[in-house]
Amino acid sequence: MMTPDSEAAVADIIRAATGPICIEGGNTRGCAVPGEKLSLSKLSGITIYEPGALTLVAKAGTPLKEIEKTLAGERQRLAFEPHDLTGLLGTHGHSTIGGVIATNASGPRRIQGGAARDYALGVRFVDGAGHITKNGGRVMKNVTGYDLVKLMCGAHGTLGVLTEVSLKVLPVPETQGTLMLRNIDKAAAVGAMSAALGSPYEITGAAHCAEVMGDGPVTALRVEGFEASVAYRIEQLKSLLRHTGAEMQVASQELSEWFWTGARDVLRYADKAGDVWRISCKPSDAPALTDAAKPEACYYDWGGALMWMRVPAGTDLRARLGSYDGHAILVRGTASADLPRFQPESAGVAQLSAGLRHRFDPKAMLNQGLMGRALSEGV
Repeated sequence: MMTPDSEAAVADIIRAATGPICIEGGNTRGCAVPGEKLSLSKLSGITIYEPGALTLVAKAGTPLKEIEKTLAGERQRLAFEPHDLTGLLGTHGHSTIGGVIATNASGPRRIQGGAARDYALGVRFVDGAGHITKNGGRVMKNVTGYDLVKLMCGAHGTLGVLTEVSLKVLPVPETQGTLMLRNIDKAAAVGAMSAALGSPYEITGAAHCAEVMGDGPVTALRVEGFEASVAYRIEQLKSLLRHTGAEMQVASQELSEWFWTGARDVLRYADKAGDVWRISCKPSDAPALTDAAKPEACYYDWGGALMWMRVPAGTDLRARLGSYDGHAILVRGTASADLPRFQPESAGVAQLSAGLRHRFDPKAMLNQGLMGRALSEGV
């Protein structure tokens, strides 16, 4: 394993490489790609933190927990609520900020505050030719013609090795409140979540799960802010959704935090056998897609725009779902040429992706096969 301790050392390694490189942050996702491992564990530390300016700059290998602890000391947070899938995947280690940005890891709050890419102000990375590149943040000039900050978010390390990220952070609200609607079916739940999200009450979480509480379906709506404002908005939501006929309960702080942590980290499936898929779709399509998929378990996040499904190992869920406006990613399970981890791209998108990879990784060395081509094993 290669463990460079500086950005320049990363560049030297890539320039000298003659074979594929597997980029490793916290090694929490269990991805198996060919090549020698390049660990960023020694590129760690917060380099700039300005609470008054709501900005933080950290090296890519900085553990997420370290960043969250530092922000908590100033009652601030990463507003996009990055998930931790170690429980679901059974992996060890700690998520790093580079891994979070590389995968665009975003939790339930995305529906209100945006994704990780919306809070990334700047990046530094080494491309597949060994060139050090910086974009955004304190260096606003973009001479490449690409918005590299957005491009690197979600690229899973296939376009370059992130070495540093600049982030916008936000204050922690005074409190949160969660209204739980019990015993409505998935179609009514999507309708209720859509109504809440279309209201002026600033919903920061909207999820539906059939089995989470063990006593019937639960649809959860979260609001955050000052205590008086949260209480007022909860009451308004009760009035707005009275037509659903659901039994309504305001969750305790402990129950609220437990529910949203579980939804964020997909902990409901952590101790259950089978493959786990992440499906993006139009919320209105979610109930019909669930019927077509016939999963062993399923829950909705983002008001129904994101579904997590658990199915028997080896199930080709994409075949069950058929054609729809969205995509499905195999998060936990064994990928293969016939069952790739990522949704196969259309011809036009595949051509565009190939052009980008050739531009940033001309020798096709970085996380080879992770996106665009099937993995030989693992996910």
